[in-house]
Amino acid sequence: MTYGQIAALAGSPRGARQIVRILHSMSKKHKLPWHRVINAKGRIGLMDDESFLLQKMYLEGEGVAVSAEGEIDLAQYQHLRASESEE
Repeated sequence: MTYGQIAALAGSPRGARQIVRILHSMSKKHKLPWHRVINAKGRIGLMDDESFLLQKMYLEGEGVAVSAEGEIDLAQYQHLRASESEE
């Protein structure tokens, strides 16, 4: 899913940046699958090399194809709820 999708599902469609902060600060403590969330362009949004490579490795470990630049094919891998796919 994208940060924006999660924000919309949480009732705050313009709150993508809040989702980034929540995932960054709470993922370890609450064992959130932070690595499955990417930006709306279908790219890993993490800038530092270590986090970028860790997210890429986790996604690839789950069978997601990720380019060297961190791009993911949203048409193939994006999770959509039934109501989202009908829009």
